[in-house]
Parts: sequence; structure tokens; C-alpha cells
Amino acid sequence: ASAAAFSAIPLLILVLTYIWPGKWSKPIFYTFLSIEILFVALIHCGEINAYTEWNHKLTTRVFLHLSNPDEVFRTAGFSMFVWFFFYLLLEIIIAFFLVRVLFLELKLNTYLGWQRRILSGVLVLFGFLAQFFLLIRGGIQQIPLNIASAYYSNNHVLNDLSVNSIYYFTQSYLLHNRASIDEFMPDIKQKEAESIVKHLYNYPKTHTEFIFKNEKPNIVVVVLEGWSSNAISCLSKTQKSTPNFDKLASEGILFSNIFACGGTSEIGNSSIFSGYPALPEISISMHPEKHRKIHTINEELKGYSSNYLFSGDLKYENIGGYFMDHGFQHVYDEKIFPSNLKKGKLNYFDKDLYKLFLQKINKTKEPFLHCVFTGSTHSPYDHPKKKKAIFTGDEADFMNSMVYADECLGSFILKCKKEAWFKNTAFIFVADHGHPTPGLPNPSSKNFFRIPFLIWGAALKEEYCGTKQHKIGSQSDIAATLVYQVRGDLNKFPWSKDLLNPKSPEFAL
Repeated sequence: ASAAAFSAIPLLILVLTYIWPGKWSKPIFYTFLSIEILFVALIHCGEINAYTEWNHKLTTRVFLHLSNPDEVFRTAGFSMFVWFFFYLLLEIIIAFFLVRVLFLELKLNTYLGWQRRILSGVLVLFGFLAQFFLLIRGGIQQIPLNIASAYYSNNHVLNDLSVNSIYYFTQSYLLHNRASIDEFMPDIKQKEAESIVKHLYNYPKTHTEFIFKNEKPNIVVVVLEGWSSNAISCLSKTQKSTPNFDKLASEGILFSNIFACGGTSEIGNSSIFSGYPALPEISISMHPEKHRKIHTINEELKGYSSNYLFSGDLKYENIGGYFMDHGFQHVYDEKIFPSNLKKGKLNYFDKDLYKLFLQKINKTKEPFLHCVFTGSTHSPYDHPKKKKAIFTGDEADFMNSMVYADECLGSFILKCKKEAWFKNTAFIFVADHGHPTPGLPNPSSKNFFRIPFLIWGAALKEEYCGTKQHKIGSQSDIAATLVYQVRGDLNKFPWSKDLLNPKSPEFAL
């Protein structure tokens, strides 16, 4: 992708040289090529030197340091400067040697008439640009190439080595320019902000509300794509949409006032698993150098295996890379589904997802953390449809997809009950974000973001079965709530509050 992007302008210069040959062409071509070589070499050399200190690839953070050159010269050792200029000189020499070999004898056929040169030049240009476009986005698939496309290991150093440095730096620059969040921030003094945060999170952290029969239950997390509370019968006035979920809700702990932190899947996942709230214009999963500094639930589950499965493409907003960087032993997406299965435009159907998910669970040694992310309730809602739809009118496609997804969930749970591991398993059901519904289409309404959160399963103590929690909270509170139950360290989740703690305050980020 990076090579294609960097080749586009030199190709344009070559085509213009072919159409309008002249003495001007070679100097411009080689000048531009030299600038690209220097840019690439500087990024490579800077990254090699900075990596041991930063523990991540080069980003636009480098500009903050370069704006204070005195700091750079004082903190960098002499050997670092020596190695930087050695690598820089070496890469430039090799690059110019390759340029000499590839382009020195380059001669364009300019003997044709100018009209024929224009026609053939334009055809060649458009042909190559079309190919470059496909190379830059990684093919014709729905989700373009991303840094997660190169990830293959739970070791982030190996993943960093596999990611093209120019691609990573350029993406960092584009995200940095896009993420102008000042306009979303309130005009508030630092001390006042600190006082508010301290008031919200400074509560006694210990309590005796332990809901599981033992300290190490198996945990199954089901992230429900777009399941709005306003579309669920037991949480709204909507009827006949989710009978299976409603039954589970009557047998577990149902949290009725939980709100999504944002409106997209990558924000939902990082909020659920890291207890990290949403930031305006920023998805932390897209910033490995940042999300590696926060923690995830699986990192507190000592002795557990951890697995994540999605029926679509986890390259989207680097969701797959986020889970791999945080030590999930297996991160699966659409690539592992049998090729003979029917597939929707975006993902495989929930029925097939749950079937594969159950197979993965059955092959895992206890205790385990297994997570699944559904997809049939995402547009274009191309799930297997019944002959007669239950819902008509506004948001009918979404509501009927909810009916299908609920049926698949009910079937999955019935099969789980037959397995030996079920008796020591807690199920966590939570949506990644809300969705427009017939009664609430307005995304500016706070209730638009209200989502289900349910803890259910045989691992739950009987006195908690069939109970409701009305405390106001958000996705970012799920991490602390669960981590406390398995005796983990709450200090690693500073933006998450324990919903089961009677002394935790009511608020949602």
C-alpha cells in the first residue's frame, strides 16, 4: 500500500515526460524521488532509535520533541546520534544505487505523434492509478487495509516489525490532524476538573457483594451488535422482539440503566474490555502506542485462556490488533469460517457464528474467557428472513434482524446447557452501542445510548438470580464490575466503577 502511494506521483511525472518531453522532466523526477527517499529514510532511522525508549513505532509524537530540539540533544546519547546518521547514510546510499540501476538507462519512446502520445499516456496513467488505488486499499473487499492486516502475534514487538513504518506514520499523521477535540471540551479549570473526577471515583472500593459461586468461573462475553435497550422487550415497551433474551433476563442480574460510551463498535469493545470511556473524534484502538498503556479484563484473569471471535472483518478500526496486543491467545474473524457457508455482505450469520463459537469453547480447557461479537443486527440486515416479518414501518429491517438474532441466541444457550463446562460458567451479555428504533430514532437523545447489560449463568449464586440493578452506569463500568468479582486489581481500570458496589456513585461516561 505504501509503495503504491509513493509511486503514484513519480508515475504521473513519467507520463507527463512521455507526453511533453523536455529537459525539465528528469530534474523534477529525480528531485521528487530524492525527497521521498529522504522522507522514508528519516522515518526508518528515527524509529530504529526511538523504539527502545517509546516501545512503539514512530508517530506524530516526534513533532512534539522536535519542536524542542534542546530537549532532544540533551536526552539522546552520543551513540544514538551516531547510529541515526549511520542508518540514514546507509539507507540513502542503497536507495540511490537502486535508483541508478532502475532509472539511469530509462528512455521513453517519444517518436510517436503528440496526439498518440497523449492517448496512450492517459490510458497508461489511468490503468496504473486504478491498480495503485486497489493496492493502497488492499483489494476490493469492503474494509480497506489496516495495520491489523499485518498483525500475526500476541507479541506487539513482532507485530510492529510486520507493519510498514511509512504506512503507520502517515496514518498517525492523518489521525492526528483529524482528531481536533478542543471544540468538544468544556471550558473548565484544571483544578476544578480534577475535583470533579476525584468526587466521582473516590469511593470505598471494597464490598461483600460477590455474585459467583467461586472465584474462578468460566466467563463467556457476548457482545451484541447494535442491541438497543429500546428494542428489547424486557427493557422497553417493544413487544415480541426478544423473548429469549427476556427469559435470560428474568433468571440473571439485569442492569437497566446502562449507556453506551459511543456509537461505534471499536469504541464499544475498548470500553467493555478496558473500562476506557469514549473520546471525541478518537478511537483508541487505532492508536497502538496509546491502547497498550491501558489494561484489559483478560489480563486480570490469571490462569485463564482468552479468545475472541467475530463473524466479520476485525481489521475495522484495528479491533483485532487491539485484542492481540492485549494478550488474547486466539483472535478469530471471518477468515476461519467454512467456505461453504452463506455469508451476508458484512459478516456470517449469527446462527453459524454461535455454532463455531460453541465448537471453540468445547475445545478449550477450563477456566476460560471466551468472547463473541455478533453481526446480523448490523446494516444491511441481510440475515435469513422468515416469510412473514413481525415488524413493519420505521426501522423494520433492524427490528426483524433483532428477532432473528434473539432466536439464534436462544438456540445457542440451549446447546450450552448440555455441556459439562456450563455449570461453572457466567455469561455476560452487553451491546457495543445503541441503534435507532421505532420509538426512539433521535441519536441526540440520551436514551438512544441505553443498552442491555446482563450477567447470567449457572455460576451465579441463587440469591442474585432474577434480580435487577437500576444504578446508572456505562459500558466502561463493566470491566471494574467483573474484575472485582474475580479478585483482580481495580487500580488498573481507573475510569471504570464497580456497579455492584453499593457505595459507587451513579453516573455514566
